[in-house]
Amino acid sequence: MYQQLLAKKTKLAVIGLGYVGLPIALEFAKKISVVGFDINQKRVDLMKQGIDPSNELEHEDFVDRDILFTANVEDLRDVTFFIVAVPTPVDTHRVPDLTPLTKATETLSKVLKQGDYVVYESTVYPGCTEEDCIPILEKNTGLKFVQDFKVGYSPERINPGDKEHTLTKITKVVSGCDAESLDVIAKVYEIVVEAGVYRAASIQVAEAAKIIENTQRDLNIALMNELSKIFEKMGINTFDVLEAAGTKWNFLPFRPGLVGGHCIGVDPYYLTHKAISVGYTPEVILSGRHINDSMGEWVAKNIVQRLIKTGKTVQNCKVLVLGATFKENVSDIRNSKVADVINELKSYSIDVQVADAYADSDELNHEYGFELVTDIAKDYDAVVVAVNHKPYLNYTEADFKNMLKDGKGVIADLKGIYRGKINELTYWSL
Repeated sequence: MYQQLLAKKTKLAVIGLGYVGLPIALEFAKKISVVGFDINQKRVDLMKQGIDPSNELEHEDFVDRDILFTANVEDLRDVTFFIVAVPTPVDTHRVPDLTPLTKATETLSKVLKQGDYVVYESTVYPGCTEEDCIPILEKNTGLKFVQDFKVGYSPERINPGDKEHTLTKITKVVSGCDAESLDVIAKVYEIVVEAGVYRAASIQVAEAAKIIENTQRDLNIALMNELSKIFEKMGINTFDVLEAAGTKWNFLPFRPGLVGGHCIGVDPYYLTHKAISVGYTPEVILSGRHINDSMGEWVAKNIVQRLIKTGKTVQNCKVLVLGATFKENVSDIRNSKVADVINELKSYSIDVQVADAYADSDELNHEYGFELVTDIAKDYDAVVVAVNHKPYLNYTEADFKNMLKDGKGVIADLKGIYRGKINELTYWSL
């Protein structure tokens, strides 16, 4: 398998060409023949033109790549090594939604042959690959797992907007269903991963490793958010405290904030779902999730309180929110908790306008029900710096005064980037 891929006598396919799948496909396409498959024909058409629909990659990343972009399942028939990289969200009740994963597996089963390899990269709970995916492959193909086809799991570690920790530079965790598959899968990923691979003890170990990476971050941020709530009651700036504590060599540099996106705000629910199914209620993890999920509402209430203290009539107020994506300098709006802040402010009958240097207005309207303004007005009662995009880093207090009605009002700086720089306006940060 490995030698055949290197000799381009067979092909590798990536199923799902989003933030995770497309970078993987293009990196492999530097060395071997690749089929990039996605069910969204519009996205496929853009990629054929060298355009990344997710706005993460540049046109030159598509140049001189041995890759076929397609939405046609028949183009997968001469593939022998499949990588599945589709989204694994949660539903409105925060229960894992495996629909994209199971449908991708059903599609794959239409072309799976004896001797083929399947590697899942989608974030799942421990046991999902073997308990949910493999039975679909066996049932739809009549093939026997291990005997006729091999399966592995290699968790994705793509970080949108991060140009330093890219696919090739991060150690890749790999696993297989037996010793032979582990060896083959490891060698295939070593074709592109310069940092090397780590061979996990089993598929479930690799699945669990992925899920706790983001659970750990979620809990640490939850602690910072809880500290922010405590220090708010004491009149202490949380960022001042963290800066002081950070002088100790082993103090971890986590910060409070809105926890959204496709990973940290979602992945822990996969682990808690599985934990409950095996008879254990994870109190610490769920407590952390509760704190982080409630931050948008808490932030909005603090802004409203400061508007009232400055003598404003809340229902007559107009507020500008700068930034709507889930993190800085990306266009990704998935699970953005800025929307929670906006919705809570609107519940007070506040006129909320939103600007974002990276997000797409139509996508925001479709997902959250609000659009972006193209022109920033000069009559706001408060400005909320929700996401520290590059264009928002260098405002002066005079710039903020120019946005505010009569040059007076509230500046809510969620990331603390203007701490110590706002002296005349009412200033608040987490």
